[in-house]
Amino acid sequence: MNIHSTSLDVTVMSDTAEVPGIGFLPVNTFVLHSKQPVVVDTGLSTPDKDFVTELSRVMDPADVEWIWITHPDRDHTGGLWELLEAAPQARLVTTFIGVGIMSTEWDVPLDRVHLLNPGQSLDVGDRRLTGHRPPLYDNPATVGLVDEKTGAYFSSDCFGAPMASADLATSADVRAVDDADRRAAQLLWAAIDSPWVHLVDRAKYDPTVAELRALDPSGIFSTHLPPAIGINGQLVEALVEAPDGPVFVGPDQAALEELLASFEPV
Repeated sequence: MNIHSTSLDVTVMSDTAEVPGIGFLPVNTFVLHSKQPVVVDTGLSTPDKDFVTELSRVMDPADVEWIWITHPDRDHTGGLWELLEAAPQARLVTTFIGVGIMSTEWDVPLDRVHLLNPGQSLDVGDRRLTGHRPPLYDNPATVGLVDEKTGAYFSSDCFGAPMASADLATSADVRAVDDADRRAAQLLWAAIDSPWVHLVDRAKYDPTVAELRALDPSGIFSTHLPPAIGINGQLVEALVEAPDGPVFVGPDQAALEELLASFEPV
């Protein structure tokens, strides 16, 4: 895992997951260094991950006061339960639906839950964080957030893009990626993660993109894209194009059998 500091009170903890045939998907978590420290998402759930140990490279996990889960997919909740133990005063920020989804697998401590819907705000001591549903998402519990002090925007899965290498996936700045490659990867991710975008009513979808464009964040922090500061226009244009972008069709059984055969000794 790579650790990147930014000028927006945000530390980015960058991990990656290799997706065969697709590339290397960034899987970021974030520490917002507010007066009441906030951890945004908790990484992958694979057995080789130890989120709390990695977090200790950034801060004492016991000092975390808020854990904001942008949605409860397993690439966002990997270290959640260990972090709740390591940070006994921390509250879990999610939605009613988020609690319901997590409750199918875990005993969610309701006395530590803080329910927050899009448009509602949370006071973290020296700033307010406002929930925002991004234009693209893959889970009904998705709530990103805007830091009203710095303008940083945490977009959950929105703006995601598989990278050509693990080094690019965990880089400190998405501008390390060629613009054309980044745009194509964003459109691919939109088709994979939010396939409904090809069915949307433009009259309803476009205003959500316009709202984000008007927000004009100081930085965009996506779970699945290297940190993006200063390129809002290019990133948002990919959202505009997404409904008309290519449809993703994954490999079928014949392709899987061909792949498995390639692993067999000759």
